[in-house]
Order: sequence, then C-alpha cells, then structure tokens
Amino acid sequence: MSQIIRKTRGGNAAFHNFHNDYAHIADPNERRRLALAEIDKAPFGWYHVRAIVVAGIGFFTDAYDLFAVNMITSMLGVVFWQRSIHSPGKIPTNADTAIKVATSSGTVVGQIGFGIMADLIGRKKMYGMELIIIIFATVAQALSAHSPACSIVGVIVFWRVIMGIGIGGDYPLSSIITSEFATTKWRGAMMGSVFAMQGVGQFAAAMVALVATIGFKQSLEIAKTVDQCDGACNLAVDKMWRIVVGFGAVPGCLALYYRLTIPETPRYTFDVDRDVIQAGSDVKAFKAGLPRGYPDEIARVRAKENNKHQLEVPKASWADFFKWIGKWKNGKVLLGTASSWFLLDVAFYGLGLNNSIILNQIGYGHGKNVYEIFYNQAVGNLIITCAGAIPGYWFTVATVDTIGRKPIQIAGFVILTGIFCTIGFAYRLLSGKALLALYVLAQFFFNFGPNATTFIVPGECFPTRYRSSGHGISAASGKIGAIIAQVLIGPLRTRGAKSGSSDSPWLNHVMQIYSGFMFAGIFSSLLIPETKRKTLERLAGEVEGTPEYDPDNVRKRDLVLVRKDIELQAGEGWKRGLGW
Repeated sequence: MSQIIRKTRGGNAAFHNFHNDYAHIADPNERRRLALAEIDKAPFGWYHVRAIVVAGIGFFTDAYDLFAVNMITSMLGVVFWQRSIHSPGKIPTNADTAIKVATSSGTVVGQIGFGIMADLIGRKKMYGMELIIIIFATVAQALSAHSPACSIVGVIVFWRVIMGIGIGGDYPLSSIITSEFATTKWRGAMMGSVFAMQGVGQFAAAMVALVATIGFKQSLEIAKTVDQCDGACNLAVDKMWRIVVGFGAVPGCLALYYRLTIPETPRYTFDVDRDVIQAGSDVKAFKAGLPRGYPDEIARVRAKENNKHQLEVPKASWADFFKWIGKWKNGKVLLGTASSWFLLDVAFYGLGLNNSIILNQIGYGHGKNVYEIFYNQAVGNLIITCAGAIPGYWFTVATVDTIGRKPIQIAGFVILTGIFCTIGFAYRLLSGKALLALYVLAQFFFNFGPNATTFIVPGECFPTRYRSSGHGISAASGKIGAIIAQVLIGPLRTRGAKSGSSDSPWLNHVMQIYSGFMFAGIFSSLLIPETKRKTLERLAGEVEGTPEYDPDNVRKRDLVLVRKDIELQAGEGWKRGLGW
C-alpha cells in the first residue's frame, strides 16, 4: 500500500515550508542529509554575511577588551600611583601582571564552561548570554574606584575575571555557530573573517585611546612627566582610562539583539535535540533572516517521537564522550588542537608584553610631556597593528580555503621558529629598524599562520554533539599558555636588571625560549586533520565510503529498531499475561 503524504499548512515567499518539501521522504536520516546539503552547497549570500557580522562583532569586543589593557594600565599608574614612593606615576609590576592575567584566568573558565553548556543545552540558549556578561563587566569596570576597604587593583581584577568568563564563552560559540551555518566551500574564510575582527578590535582600542588623548590635550600638556601629572592632568587621565574601557561595551550592545534572535544551528537540532522537522525549518529560517522556523507543531512532535530511534547519529552522553575520545584517532585530534593552541599562545601573548621595547626602538615610547607619552603610545600601537596583525588575518581569510589549514599552520610555526631564533641569538647585533621588521613579521605570520588556524580547525573537526566542548578545551589550553607567558616567562626578561631600571637584559633568552615553543608547534600540528572543503559530517567520520569514516560514529539503526520491536512485543505479552 502506498504511503499517504501528509502536507502541512503554512509557508510563503519569505519563508518556505520545509515539511512539505520533504513530506514524501519517510527516512529521517535522508531528510537530515538533504537539509544539511542545503547549507553545505548554498551559494554565498547575505545570510552568510549576517552570520559573520553578528559573530565578528563579539570578537571585535573581545580583542578590544583584551588588548586595550596595555594602554589602560599605564593610565592607571598615573591616576592611582601618583604618590608612590618607589615609582610615582607608574603602576607596580605585580599590579600590572595581576590585571592582565585576571582576564586570561576568567577566559579559561568561560571557554570550558560555555563550551560544555553549548553542547548540553544548545548554542542559541548560550549565545548572547556571554555578551551580556561582557557588557555588564565592562561598564562596572569603567565605574570602578579605589576605597580604603578595597584597592582599585582588587576591584578591576574582579571585574576583569568576570569579563574574561564572557570573552571565553565567545570563542567556542562564535566559532561553531559560524562553522555550522557556513557553506562548505567558504567555511574557512567565514570563520577566518570572524577571527580577523580581533585585528580590528586591537586597532579600535588604540584609536579610542588616541582620540581620548587628543581630547584632553590641554590638560595633559601641563605635566612634563607622569609623576608631575596632578590636578587637572590627573583628572583628565582618570577620565581617559574610563572612556577607553567603557567604549568596549558599545559594539556588544549593538550586536546583542541579533545574537539573541539567531536561529539554533540545524546541526545541533538534528544531532543533539534530534528534532528533524524543526531543524529543517530552521535551515529555511536562517536563509530568510528569521529567528527560527515554525513548522506544524503536531507533525513536529509526532515526527520527533517516531524518529528518535531511527537516527543514525549516536546520542550525546558522558559515556559516549569518553568512549569517543578514548579512541586514538579522535583523542589525537583533540591533543593536536589543544597543544598547538597552547604552544602558540605562550609566544603570542609573551611577545605582546614586549610592545614597550619595540615602541622605544621606533621612537614612540617617550615624550616631552604626558600628552606626547600617551599620544606616542597610541600611535605606536596603531602602527604595529596595521603593519603586521591586520594584513596577516586577511591573508588567512583569502587563502585558507585554497592552501588549506594544516599547511598554513605548519608553515607559520616554521617561520616563527626562525624569527624568534634570529631575535634571540642575534639580539645584540640587531639595529632598531631590524628588530622592528622582525617584530612586524612575527605579528604577520602569527595571524597568517597558527593564530588563525588554531581557532578555525577545532570548530570543524569534532562531531556536532561534542564540537563546542572540543573547541572550548582547545581554546582554554591556549589561555593557560598565555597565563604561563605572563606569569612565569615574561618576568624573566628583567632578570639581572638593576632595581628601578626598565632594562631587559634577559630578553634574548626569552626569545630563545619562545622559539622552542614554536618548534614544538610544528610537531603538534601533524596531529590535526586537513579540514579544507570537507563537510562537517565527513570530518566527524559519519559519511560511509570516505577515509574518515568510523562505524562507531554511526549507530546500527537496524539493531536499534529490532531491539525496539522486541521490547514492544515483550510489553504486549506481559500485558496479555496480566489479562489487560
């Protein structure tokens, strides 16, 4: 007897009725395949641009808040350590390190916590929540003040830890949401574009500091040195650091509505929530710019109940996760993504600590008065960002889907090893211009290299049910590397320096240490797969007939159905035995 095709009402020119498209297909796995093919093969359109912008603004905010701290701490020194006995007008090293490490510490918690929660309860439910945390903590940080009961360092450290939790949550969520909505052909470019907003955020932080400095020019010029910045000068600097911090909440507020109204990713609805009808409708909703799909509710609930035993993708559980990661072919991928990100961030954030040395070399580290000091600091950061960081990000965007992720990452680690070796072993022989050139090259190949690819690959190579957790664990490993660079390795550069001196006699040895981490990154990169222009399901080992196929990643549907029939028959026999 032929199957009766039940169509549902609804649908128009703006939002097509997905259920009617596939009403003649009884197999939920085939429906899933067809719906995901619509995403994978879709031509690049405005809905892709919208996804990049919504996720990218979050990364803009993250980078702004992370990298603005280099300029903020020097302003804090002027305001709150004006009457310090040892170095008036300069923030103590311990306080500076605590403020910078606080964000990274919070980020580790956010990356792991939000990564796991996004797999447990959904991407949409968590997306936007991390941005609310960032906005709230940023505003609170801008309003912080010193008191007899609690120092300004304690207050700022507290709020930067909270802000770091929100920033950490943005890493896995923005990556996997972009990945799961992206077309296969340009997935790397889309994810790279989101990550490239870091460079724009760094540029914006320096630009806001520059504008704030120019705005208070008259008040700043009255003081020749930071220890003389009192009265009107001190008040101006106090306003400046609050403006620089507070501006970080503005782009987050603009993006919040769109994050809260983005549809749940169809892959999550298919594979974790196991709702085939809703996921198919959400595909159409995403392409139409709507917050979610609205299929026939009765048909949706009925189909969800009937299909849950037929879907081939394994159901997520802790037991399944440990079984999955216990296999070397899966565990080595997580080891490769996590260790590569860890090794990278040790040098990436460690090099960022030495911006002041580079600024001194190019004449942007000092000034005749407080105005020139802050002006040169902002302009110097703009030069470094524009010369190396921003071009590197966009070179990755342009080539990552043609050259591939793995070659870019390995080549980046190789070149960075050479750059750090050159700086480390020839430091005493290098002129200021040569040191600047090597620094800019390092920034370029960080971003046209492992800094971008370590973000992209973890958002692609894990199965949907564990993709967010895998990315979060990998990203957290990177931030642990950043903490090590800031707390343990960074202070080594001043080893042997005279008390009160700003010299860095051990800087060459620190660079040699970083070259060792970059060299190790070459070998950790061999553990990751090449993900270029492969579907996420193929990378997860769910597509039969491909080299990546893993039978354990696909449930034996026939056995499940047979077991279900046996259970039903046993239940009916039990009822008849009781006379029901």
